[in-house]
Amino acid sequence: MREVTYLEAIREALREEMARDKDVFLLGEDIGVYGGAFKVTAGLLEEFGEERVIDTPLSEGAIVGASIGAALMGMRPVAEMQFADFISCCFDPIVNWAAKAHYRWGAKVPIVIRCPSGGGMNAGPFHSQNPEAWFTHVPGLKVVAPATPYDAKGLLKASIRDNNPVLYFEHKFLYRRIKGTIPDEDYIVPLGKADIKRRGHHITLLTYGGTLHKSLEAAEKMAEKGVSVEVVDLRTLIPLDKETLLESIKKTNKVVIVHEDTKTGGFGAELAAIISEEAFEYLDGPVLRVASIDTPVPYSPPLENFFLPQVEDIVEALEKLAAY
Repeated sequence: MREVTYLEAIREALREEMARDKDVFLLGEDIGVYGGAFKVTAGLLEEFGEERVIDTPLSEGAIVGASIGAALMGMRPVAEMQFADFISCCFDPIVNWAAKAHYRWGAKVPIVIRCPSGGGMNAGPFHSQNPEAWFTHVPGLKVVAPATPYDAKGLLKASIRDNNPVLYFEHKFLYRRIKGTIPDEDYIVPLGKADIKRRGHHITLLTYGGTLHKSLEAAEKMAEKGVSVEVVDLRTLIPLDKETLLESIKKTNKVVIVHEDTKTGGFGAELAAIISEEAFEYLDGPVLRVASIDTPVPYSPPLENFFLPQVEDIVEALEKLAAY
């Protein structure tokens, strides 16, 4: 076992999959000589050459369009959106071509689109968004959101080996702030399998991505108050591991949903609907959501802190539900 950062885990996954399969290649803006805006791909150009680590023009539409074409010809491209916010520039090829090719004529479209997302870096409204919910609505896409180095590496390797288009949302704030151990040997984390990061029996807390760590901190504070919180890390939004989250809710009878995306229409709304339909009779209180407020992401540090869900906000929701 070795300790690595979240960023290093992602780089290891890319390197190992490129070494394992010659059809895997990378493309994106500044990912070659510069090593990527966040240095995730640093060193890969020297190791694999410019035919497999391709610096592209400043055009997200071209990056995704070329990726889809390459995938249809048997390659396994891994495209990088420098910031997840700019994925809106290539919405049409993702939702109308990549997502539907298999349904239309049975084609494999093994592309991974890496989407550095999330706030906490005072980067403003065009470099801080969490657009994952847009794509959970589109049949044919898989949506992944890891929160730990172990999951980041294992889920990325599984995504690259998958024959479907996968949107891989890696949280920028975690890149160098979160460390964890990973095995020396090859491993994957299967898509569609949630993980219980903390056991508890009073309240279930559902979360993913950047808010996992705030949720674990809030659960620890609640433990000091005598409230046992079970923290379920979804890890993959589509396909969703409903079995694990519903079993947890049937045990605790109360649930709080936490995510960094804005609240209205966020993935938490879908989770709340699933719980209402399939576990209503087990609930002893309302389903509560903690999310970012419904505004663009502010530049100002104090305003961004107010915008983002904080540990105190999660604790407040847990206390409210515990007392219900």
